[in-house]
Amino acid sequence: MGQTRIGAGGWDYFNIPNGDRLKAYSSAYDFVEVNSTYYRLPSPSTVASWRRRVPLGFEFSVRCQRDIAELHRLELTPKSARIIDSMEKICRHLKAGVLTILIPKALVGDRELASKLKTFLSTISFGETRIAIEFRGGEPTEDTLKILHDYNAVHSVDLSRQEPKVDSSILYSRLFGKGKENIYEFNDNELQDIATKSSGPKFEKSILAFHGVRMYRDAARLKTFLTSGKFPSLTSQVGLGSLGEVLKEDARFPTTKSQLMGEQGWKLYDKNVEERARARELLEKLPDRTYTTLEDVLESLT
Repeated sequence: MGQTRIGAGGWDYFNIPNGDRLKAYSSAYDFVEVNSTYYRLPSPSTVASWRRRVPLGFEFSVRCQRDIAELHRLELTPKSARIIDSMEKICRHLKAGVLTILIPKALVGDRELASKLKTFLSTISFGETRIAIEFRGGEPTEDTLKILHDYNAVHSVDLSRQEPKVDSSILYSRLFGKGKENIYEFNDNELQDIATKSSGPKFEKSILAFHGVRMYRDAARLKTFLTSGKFPSLTSQVGLGSLGEVLKEDARFPTTKSQLMGEQGWKLYDKNVEERARARELLEKLPDRTYTTLEDVLESLT
């Protein structure tokens, strides 16, 4: 079994009362995907501070600045060459294991994508940092996948939705789940399935980057499962008491059954000590009417 790294897409939302969020994050996880580089290039001093604030064995991956694919469409112009040079320096300073490049829907549908990708990958050099390619909004052609294989690039996928179509010693998965956008929470069975798929003997290293609204908790739950073989409880109660704790977070009243289903149904609660379930499994049993308080909801389910 190879090495598994588990973390999330950034540390900005890792809530602590005071102090350094990255330092606190790196005490809980051994990997993070740097998302901010997709939107803007950080200063060298900022990059140096990131590396300085984490333990020696902590691993970064970096998202490539989006103009490379969206604006320059993988073509090596003077401006894109400067961006690539900056990305290479960031990866080198962070000792990043992977640089991820997002191919947007418009470029996935380009009939010249395979040839553009071939030229791009044959020209750039990131040393020990592996290139991982993610295709958004469409499926790559066989010719495009062959280019990834030929240039030792990783096919980045959401392992909860699909498996990589290019053989590689490294698995890189950006995990969003099966909800709308990133509004999702992985249940025990889904996390166990991810663990099984990522631990295959063909992978020397598996990197799992969670990106949903519960990304820190999803990552922590999977780490706990891999260590102990069990998933931790999510609340201090079970059954309706647990559902009450979950709804209390941000449910707004007055509300209707349909609103509760849409806004809260994706969340998990502790059905019992050993089992988690979707809130929608209980909420769908509600009579179809307006509810004025949380107590009103729970009493209607008693």
